[in-house]
Amino acid sequence: MTLYSVIGAGVAGLAVATELAERGAKVQVFDPSGPPGAHGCSWWAGGMLAPWCEYENAEEPVLRLGQEAIHWWNSKTNVIERGTLVVAGRRDLPDLRRFARRTEGYRQIGPELSELEPDLCGYSQGLYFANEAHLNPRRALMDLYHALRDKGTIFHKGTTPDRLDNAIDCRGLQARETLQDLRGVKGEMLVIRCPDVTITRPVRLLHPRIPLYIVPRGDGVYMLGATMIESEDSGRITARSMLELLSAAYALNPAFGEAEVLEIGVDLRPAFPDNLPRIRRLGGRIYANGLYRHGYLLAPALARGVADLALNNIHSEMVDEDRN
Repeated sequence: MTLYSVIGAGVAGLAVATELAERGAKVQVFDPSGPPGAHGCSWWAGGMLAPWCEYENAEEPVLRLGQEAIHWWNSKTNVIERGTLVVAGRRDLPDLRRFARRTEGYRQIGPELSELEPDLCGYSQGLYFANEAHLNPRRALMDLYHALRDKGTIFHKGTTPDRLDNAIDCRGLQARETLQDLRGVKGEMLVIRCPDVTITRPVRLLHPRIPLYIVPRGDGVYMLGATMIESEDSGRITARSMLELLSAAYALNPAFGEAEVLEIGVDLRPAFPDNLPRIRRLGGRIYANGLYRHGYLLAPALARGVADLALNNIHSEMVDEDRN
């Protein structure tokens, strides 16, 4: 049986390894940092499976391919299917209408907004994307990791050998020495605890500068995110970003002013110029990269494309033909 070597244990690498293993392939995974953890940008993701919301400022493949993600993840981890709410303050209602014009798959809501999320304060209009979902990205990564180990996949920590047969490179920005058109996009996020507020689904607040979102993690814990800054400085969160993230939470419910900040996360998302993922075969190695802010949404489609190429030489739309 052919052995496939996946390099990188983030969401892209684990999804690729899972797809290969489920099709009967023998797989090993290399990552210098070991199992999934805070060293990877996948750890800091929102985990929103929101193709219609993302379509507001993304290309058509994000909408089409992203709709396959909920089914794929449902068989791998706990997926919460309660939809997404998009809201705006009274002064920003033109932004809400603009958001609606740029996407689909929603219904406009008024008074029922308070029925869906009673703890949202002061919002009378919104968009409800009922078919969207979310997951806990850390739990999802560990569920993939443990399922692969149960299937016999071997994980190697430390230096990856330079020469590997049937190698599939999913290292994100670390692959930039080969994928020279790859760039990093900075994202900043917070994890807070506020047991006095109950929000049960992701809520996106349209903001004058950047849209922000809050994702429930359960037990009064929420993820606030996330900025998109064309910068490759991943060292620290900026004061402006922290103020905007916390102000967004406070605008949704003033009780968030008493929240406890549990974590601050900063990392770089790998992205190609058009912000769409690519599969390339270069020098005998397959590269799968460029998930940008759509890691959990597009990882299943990326994994299927890699498996089709590696196992059957079938070229999906993600395969960059000009680079082969």
